[in-house]
Amino acid sequence: MKKLGFAFGFTGALLYLGCIIVMLTAGKEGTVTFFNNLLHGLDTSSIIRMDVPLLDAFFGIIQTFILGWLVGACVAAFYNAQINVIK
Repeated sequence: MKKLGFAFGFTGALLYLGCIIVMLTAGKEGTVTFFNNLLHGLDTSSIIRMDVPLLDAFFGIIQTFILGWLVGACVAAFYNAQINVIK
C-alpha cells in the first residue's frame, strides 16, 4: 500500500513540475494554448495565473504529493480488500 501511494504521489509531483516547466518556458500565451489543447479546447485563459509566488509553488507540489499518496493508498486498500473478498 505504501509503494502505490508513493508512486501516485511522485507521479502527481512530476506532473506539477512539468506544469511549472511549461509555464516558465512557454510564457502566458503558450501556456494557455498548451492547456487549451490538453483540455480539448476548454478556455483556460481566465484561470491561468503566471505570477505564482515560489512559496505557493512549493506548497502546491507538497500538497499534490500528499493528495496523490492518499489516492494511491486508497486504490491499494480497495484493491486488497477486493482480493480478500474474491478468494
